[in-house]
Amino acid sequence: MADTLFLISGVIAVLALFVAAFRFFRGPTAVDRVIAFDVLTIISISLIAIIAHSAQRVIYLDVAVVYGLLSFLGVIIVAKYLERGL
Repeated sequence: MADTLFLISGVIAVLALFVAAFRFFRGPTAVDRVIAFDVLTIISISLIAIIAHSAQRVIYLDVAVVYGLLSFLGVIIVAKYLERGL
């Protein structure tokens, strides 16, 4: 039962990945692209967590946490740049 739920959540995450990638490439403004990039990283982190569970590898969760921290810092830097420059 749990494997089916993880499969369903993985499929939903991949579909959300395509929707966010569409907004990333077609976003009319830079702010839309930054938000889409942040959503893409969140979806990627969830996919890494799903893969970590299915592969039963806890080390992948460490990778997801580091990826999330770096993504957060990157989005903050880009938002600051878009607001008034570095």
